[in-house]
Amino acid sequence: MRILIADDDRMLRRLLEAKLQKWGHEVVAAADGVAAWQELQKEDSPDLAIVDWMMPGLDGVEICRLARARSPARTLYVILLTARTGAEDIVQALESGADDYVIKPFDPAELKARVGVGVRVVLLQRELATRIADLEGALRHVKELHGILPICSYCKKVRSDADSWHQMEAYVSEHSSVRFSHGICPECEETVVKPQLEEFLRDQGGGR
Repeated sequence: MRILIADDDRMLRRLLEAKLQKWGHEVVAAADGVAAWQELQKEDSPDLAIVDWMMPGLDGVEICRLARARSPARTLYVILLTARTGAEDIVQALESGADDYVIKPFDPAELKARVGVGVRVVLLQRELATRIADLEGALRHVKELHGILPICSYCKKVRSDADSWHQMEAYVSEHSSVRFSHGICPECEETVVKPQLEEFLRDQGGGR
């Protein structure tokens, strides 16, 4: 997973980077809130971010609010780093749009577990987005006939909404996924095809 880390503490930033790389992740680092926000606005921005609450320029809570306001449906999982432990602080962090939080100084095992949760959520969101896109693409190609279909009693042509008449096969094929193949039913074979064939044979015999 490509992960953004944003912290103005250089030593903590390097520690986070080393841990995440050890766990197999690609890291993008930012030294303040403004740089972090610029990274998150890029087209190929990371889908998971670990941001410090207290940073110059923009703090972590402001970054969460900006990210959610800019694109609420975007796949972005945010873990907020904070030294604040009060219940009201945690509520504020989560209400701002953070998905999780880690208390500083953090325990590496806890951080790894929380990052793992974030990775699973992001992957599930990606899979869901792919399935939705596939479904929308399929729905765009589905046409369904419904309602009353005006049809001529004699020639069996179908009248369109534009008040023009079309062969039934062409109209149904255009407005649905149905494709026609042609054959002769037993009834038509007896009442139409055989009499025509017999008439043809008689004409041929008379001509000789």
